[in-house]
Amino acid sequence: MPDPILSPLLSKAGIRHAFFTRSGGVSEGIYAGLNGGLGSDDHPAHVAENRRRMADWLGVEPSHFLSLYQVHSPDVLHVDGPWPGDRPRADGMATATPGLALAVGSADCGPILFADPEAKIIGACHSGWKGAIGGVLESTLESMEKLGASRSRILVALGPMLSQSHYEVGPEFQATFLAHDPANADFFRPGLRPDYPHFDLPGYITRRLEMARVGAVEDSALCTYADETRFYSYRRKTHRGEADYGRLMAAIRL
Repeated sequence: MPDPILSPLLSKAGIRHAFFTRSGGVSEGIYAGLNGGLGSDDHPAHVAENRRRMADWLGVEPSHFLSLYQVHSPDVLHVDGPWPGDRPRADGMATATPGLALAVGSADCGPILFADPEAKIIGACHSGWKGAIGGVLESTLESMEKLGASRSRILVALGPMLSQSHYEVGPEFQATFLAHDPANADFFRPGLRPDYPHFDLPGYITRRLEMARVGAVEDSALCTYADETRFYSYRRKTHRGEADYGRLMAAIRL
């Protein structure tokens, strides 16, 4: 069965959630483990069984384990039931409806889970660098507020993602962030190659959330690239020239 990573912050608040690892799945080969990626080229029956196991671990029906067609956008949806058709294109969700698991996929980008335990409002978003700089974190908070959450009470947990040690970027990437805000220089450090610095994605996400004045932020401080046993990684797949990669799932429910 799955053996997910739990957030002490969310667990203490009594929020059911999971940052699923590769452990406990039926996929094979390059997908070996608990691949939840509907967009991967893994055998559909394997993905379906993996997602059923994740839904079961969270105590919801497989039809209520909801994920999105993620497009690195700032778009966030209010959810009150299973999708009537295909997965919508967006990168975040918020709900006040019990029995729904809001799930996001990742393989180096940030899986972010949100909860206002008092108002019983939850959210989840997929935040790579494009989503983070584009405002998906703030959009998720705003969507939760529209449902009745209070920003000062919202707890936010960051799951495993690409760490700065393995996140080499080009000069144009750094220029984009500095043009957006010169203070973003804090999130770059020199790499092994001149003009190819390393970017701190979890640090940047944390700063955005702190500036948004949420109640508390917790970073798992786990790197998807460095730990092949537990995590899939798009960048590791690229460096190896592999044909595809699995997707980790993170989910939260009321």
